[in-house]
Amino acid sequence: MTTSKSLPYSKKSIEDILNELESDIKSGLSQEEVIKKTSKYGKNILTIKPPISKLTILIRQLKSIIVLLLALACATSFFMGHTIEGLTVVAVLIINTALGFFTELKAVRSMEALKKIGVSKTGAIRNAQAINLDTKELVPGDIVIFEAGDVVGADIRIIEANNINVNESILTGESAPVDKTAETLSKDTIIAERSNILYKGTSITRGSGKGIVIATAMMTEVGQIAKATQQEKEEVTPLEKRLDKLGGQIVWFSLAIAILIAISGVMAGKSFILMLETAIALAIATIPEGLPIVATLALAKGMWRMAENNALINKLAAVETLGATSIIFTDKTGTLTENRMKVRLMKGHGDTYNLDDHHNLQENTELKKLIKVGLLCNNSKINHENSDKNIGDPMEIALLNAANKFDIRRDEVLKTTPELKEVPFDSSTLMMATYHQSDKQIIVAVKGAPEAVIAACTNIETVDGALDFSDDLKLKWKTENDLLAADGLRILALATKTVSSINEPPYKGLSFLGLVGLLDPARSDVKDAITKSKEAGIRTIMVTGDQEGTALKIAKEIGLIEESNNLSINGKVLGPKEEWNESLRDKVNQTQVFSRVSPAQKLDLIEYFQAKNAVVAMTGDGVNDAPALKNADIGIAMGQRGTQIAKEASDMVLQDDRFNTIILAIKQGRIIYSNIQRFVVYLLSCNISEILIVSIASFINAPLPLLPLQILFLNLVTDVFPALALGMGEGDHTYLEERPRPRDEQIITKRKWGLISLYGAILTACVLTGFLYTLKTTNDDKAALTVSFLSLAFGQVFHVFNMRLEKSNLFINEITRNIHVWGAVVLCTVILIAAVFIPGLRSILSLKLIDKQSWLIVGYSSLAPLIIIQILSKFRLGIRI
Repeated sequence: MTTSKSLPYSKKSIEDILNELESDIKSGLSQEEVIKKTSKYGKNILTIKPPISKLTILIRQLKSIIVLLLALACATSFFMGHTIEGLTVVAVLIINTALGFFTELKAVRSMEALKKIGVSKTGAIRNAQAINLDTKELVPGDIVIFEAGDVVGADIRIIEANNINVNESILTGESAPVDKTAETLSKDTIIAERSNILYKGTSITRGSGKGIVIATAMMTEVGQIAKATQQEKEEVTPLEKRLDKLGGQIVWFSLAIAILIAISGVMAGKSFILMLETAIALAIATIPEGLPIVATLALAKGMWRMAENNALINKLAAVETLGATSIIFTDKTGTLTENRMKVRLMKGHGDTYNLDDHHNLQENTELKKLIKVGLLCNNSKINHENSDKNIGDPMEIALLNAANKFDIRRDEVLKTTPELKEVPFDSSTLMMATYHQSDKQIIVAVKGAPEAVIAACTNIETVDGALDFSDDLKLKWKTENDLLAADGLRILALATKTVSSINEPPYKGLSFLGLVGLLDPARSDVKDAITKSKEAGIRTIMVTGDQEGTALKIAKEIGLIEESNNLSINGKVLGPKEEWNESLRDKVNQTQVFSRVSPAQKLDLIEYFQAKNAVVAMTGDGVNDAPALKNADIGIAMGQRGTQIAKEASDMVLQDDRFNTIILAIKQGRIIYSNIQRFVVYLLSCNISEILIVSIASFINAPLPLLPLQILFLNLVTDVFPALALGMGEGDHTYLEERPRPRDEQIITKRKWGLISLYGAILTACVLTGFLYTLKTTNDDKAALTVSFLSLAFGQVFHVFNMRLEKSNLFINEITRNIHVWGAVVLCTVILIAAVFIPGLRSILSLKLIDKQSWLIVGYSSLAPLIIIQILSKFRLGIRI
């Protein structure tokens, strides 16, 4: 591996670099030197961290406290000789682990498929011969040849430059291409200002040249960023923290129940051993065995739904984290915008033309001239079938696309107006010109920087003919240029003239046509997504390496800020976080647009808001976004435009690159969390009722209304299916109308613990009433046990309808609309009837056949809790979830 010396190389002379890397500008490296350097530095391939191993994925499934509790319950069951109970819990652990394992394995494989590395070719000189080779074969010291359309294969010091223009947006965030030269720099500069260095992964948009490879593989600038993002950082997601906290609460509750039952039984004169076994059995019963399975399936369902909507998640628990997102940090280029230049307007002497509007060129000669000159003074090429294969300067491609909108193609125009000569863009003149034969005269088409073109013009074209381009008119057009530039547009000026010979100078006596305003346009669906994020209480903040004016323009266009709001902070003002004073912190808290920020400053902003308890998502597609993607709570990369390194660092990849997909994913995350809360309340209230029923019976010295195996059956069968149905709920748009929940909010709040206790108490009262009544009227312990079991089982099944939101309609709500709920009710009913009428199962569960009177008691006892809770809810006593 080579040590990156790109900063010193930008200051060194070509001769010194050739000597240091033992190369020759004419002959390049010899085959012997290539072999030696390949052995020393290795292949020019970015080392991607290996995929997450199957063992790591498996261990993830076993790290929650709930799973550890189940393991403890399993061991205790076997120790006490309850083999059936122990084997049942083992089955639960295997099913839960398998579900989580295979779901995450599928997601990881899908993510890896997006990270495949493409191999590109490059021109090079070796053994004094020009050859084509794979970029992975490059070594330091190689002499390479490049031209427009090439993707740079390594970090390269430019030796010869012919009008080179490079798109470095994946590295710097700057949407506009930058000019490159071979001139040695006199001082140290930041990456974006190293004008004589080409960086691996960037693309040549114009010109050609020759250079020497100075760094390969992981020692390139891109490789250094990749290495930083590959450091292992095993973050615990908010859901994992909440489930572990809930597990801890269940542990203490279980211990309290066990101790209370044991002490009360011994004090009542019962056998210590008997009460110890009973206490342990009840403590095990407090554990919601079905919770891990339901939680895993709910998260898996959410992951599948997100994948259907083009959001690919690589870790189950990250699904829920999206729902807690309170701040989205988003890059501008390629995320909020299309990462391609577009002509927004053309301004002539007579009018300003918005190219998004309809125009008739037959009636508008001024606009027609502007479009034609922009098309002629152009050496880029567009692919009409696949825009990704366009070659050339993005601004020139935008001019060709503008003409194409009016069905004007350069190749067709050149048939009647052939190009005779091109004067390439030059940094000294800041202009480009082309000469074209038109009938018996020669047309010169010129474009360039406005200040240069204006200065070179003596006339100005109007609808009434050419006018003298006076100093006052020139000042007016310079002011127009400043206003458009301040509005975030990139500006080109167009001019023309006729000459008799191609030997006449191009930049004298020009006739000014007007200005062209270009912009990397916002994606069409971003404005709607920003609106939805505001409604959802999510703050969206733009952090970009681009210019302040451009950032503000896009921010206003997409509705991120109001038209009157010009508040923004650039990287120079922001500085490092350690130097922020109170005034700057206040401004940071209010600002939605940060421009010219470095990757380190993006990290500072993320850490600053995370310290303020925000759950931060970060979107991006470039190499420069990777460190921030890695450190955010949720890193979101673009699947189509995103770089390999950005995808590697992310938690989620948007396969369609649509910002709106993030909002859909956040909505899904909120729905999943709400579903999890709902089925946790459901499961725990069912478990509480089981504990209370047995505890109260024990206190009043009545026969046991439930046996341990019956409790386990309820927890794993009749509880799980309704809970699973709750986890499959699809929700509605209202989930995006709520504020994000706090980072430290628990799944079960104090209020929900109160609800769980109340629900459990109502279920307990109704079931015990039926149990004691049957016991009194029949004097049959087994009949009473069967009534108690069935009453609680059906009561818990019907209890699922109490899980609707408080604002929901009594009959038409998110529960009754959930087809899975109805399926669960039918399935549980069939299972419970089978438990009574199938002899083998009836025997295992210690049940008996009961008469019609007892079935009526079961009906009353199981429906009463539903009716009571709905009546209390009708009076809005705050007992809804």
